[in-house]
Amino acid sequence: METMREIFISADAQETRVAVTEGKRLEEFYVERASDTRMVGSIYKGRVTSVVPGIGAAFVDIGLGKNGFLYVADIIEPKPDEDAILEGEAAAEPARPQPSHRRSRIEDVLKINQELLVQVVKEPFGTKGARLTTHLSLPGRYMVLMCNDPRLGVSKRIEDPQQRIRLRDILNKLRFSQEAGLIIRTAGEGKGEKEFARDVRYLSRIYQQIKRSAARAKAPACVYQEYDLAQRVIRDSFTEETHRIVVDSKTEFHRLRRFLQVLIPGVKARLELYRGDQPLYEKEGLDEQIAALFDKNVQLPSGGSIVIEPTESLVAIDVNTAKFTGRRNLEDTAFQVDKEAAVEVARQLRLRDVGGIVVIDFIDLDVPAHRRELVKTLEDALARDRAKTNLVSFSEICVAELTRQRMRRSVQTVSYQPCPYCSGRGTVKSSVTMAIEAIRHAKRALQNVQHKTLELLVHPQVAMRLLQEDRPGLSAIEAQSHSKILVLSDPSLHCEQIKTQLIG
Repeated sequence: METMREIFISADAQETRVAVTEGKRLEEFYVERASDTRMVGSIYKGRVTSVVPGIGAAFVDIGLGKNGFLYVADIIEPKPDEDAILEGEAAAEPARPQPSHRRSRIEDVLKINQELLVQVVKEPFGTKGARLTTHLSLPGRYMVLMCNDPRLGVSKRIEDPQQRIRLRDILNKLRFSQEAGLIIRTAGEGKGEKEFARDVRYLSRIYQQIKRSAARAKAPACVYQEYDLAQRVIRDSFTEETHRIVVDSKTEFHRLRRFLQVLIPGVKARLELYRGDQPLYEKEGLDEQIAALFDKNVQLPSGGSIVIEPTESLVAIDVNTAKFTGRRNLEDTAFQVDKEAAVEVARQLRLRDVGGIVVIDFIDLDVPAHRRELVKTLEDALARDRAKTNLVSFSEICVAELTRQRMRRSVQTVSYQPCPYCSGRGTVKSSVTMAIEAIRHAKRALQNVQHKTLELLVHPQVAMRLLQEDRPGLSAIEAQSHSKILVLSDPSLHCEQIKTQLIG
C-alpha cells in the first residue's frame, strides 16, 4: 500500500513553516523567519576588492556590506569527467565543482576591480563573509543546470547501468547551449524525456533572465534571488506521489499557484487553501511532532529508545533497549531495537539537520549476519537523505561513524538560544552545592569583621537548604564572628547566584 505524502505550509508575517509528512508522520520540517535573508543559491554581479595570494583567495563586494570570500579552487574550471559528477545532492544549494588538477595562482586568475558573476554557497557567519563560487548552478525538479560548465552528467546515486545509459541519451537530445551543462538529479531516475524537457525549458528561462540582468546591472548587484522556503520545498519535494499541498495563507496560496504553473505547466498540482478555524498544524497533529524534535530522548516503536547528544566536535547517539525486553533472547531483542534505531536515526538526522561527524552506539550484536543486515538497514535509511552522507565505518562492537553535510540552519538553532542558566552545560548546580558555596561566601565576608549583620540573598531552594539542614554551619560562623547572618530568599535570582551585603 502506497504511503500518502503531503506538504503543509503555514505562513504568517513572522515566519513560514513547511512540513512534509508520509502517512501523517513528519519526515521533513523547515522554518524560515521573515528577518532571515537566505542567500545560498543567489547569484550576484560582484567586484573584486582585494586579492590575497597567501591564502589563495579574493574578497568580492556583492553589495551586502561584508565582502564575500572566493577561493581559487572555486574559480578554476574542473577537469572534465564524462560520468557521474553530482555527488550527495543538496537540492536547494548549488552543486559544488570538483577540485581542479591544475595549479593556478589567485593573482593570475583575478585582478582588483574585476567584475564577475558569483553564487553564494555558504551564508555569512560571525565576522566571516559569504563563501562564493563562479561555478553557477540552477537546480530544477529533476535536473541541475550548470551555467558555465558544458558537461553532461548523471547523479552517482543512480547506479543502474541501463538507467544511466538511457538518461545520458536523453541529455544529449536536450542540450540547448554549448556553454551550459546539465546534470540529472537522483529524483530524475525513471523519468521520461517529457519531464526532463519541461525542466530544461524552466531552467533555460531562468538562465536567460540571469544573463539579461547581469548585462544591465552595475556591480555590486543581485541578478538572481534564490526561491523562498515554500517554493524551494515544493521544487525539491513535490513528486507525482504527493497527495496534496495545503496552505493556510490566501496570499501564499495564490503565489504558489502561479509558481506551480511556471514550474510544472500542464500538471494539475493538488494545491488546497485551508480555511478551518483550528490552526492547520494543530489540526494535522504536527505541533506535537515538531516539539519532539528538541527532545534528546526519542522513543522507538518496540519500547526501545535513542538518546541524541550534540557535543562541540560531533553528535553522539546512543541506542537503548529501555522498556523493551523481547520475547526470545538478548540477541534478538538487541537486533530488533537496533534495526528500528537505524531507521529512526536517519529520520532524526534529516529532521534536525544534524551536520558534521555522527557517532552511533548501537546495542552489541554477536551474530555477524545481524551486523551486516543492520548496516544495510542504516545505508538504505540514509539513502533517503538529500544531504550527502557517508558511512565511514561500522565496528564489531556496533559503533557506526558517519558524516553528514549540513544543508541549512537547524530548526533548533532557529528556535532556541543558549540557556542563560546553564551557559550551554545542560545542567545547573544543585541546591546542596549552592548552599555549601553560600556558607563559604558568608565565611569570607565575615572573616575579619566583628559585630555585623550579613544579608545572604539566594534562590528559594538554596535558602530552604540553608535554614534547615545547613543552619548549624551558619550558626558556627555567627558565633566565631559575633555577627548575625540573615538568609533572604529571592525567586528572581539564578539558582547559582549568591549576593551578600554587610549592614551595621
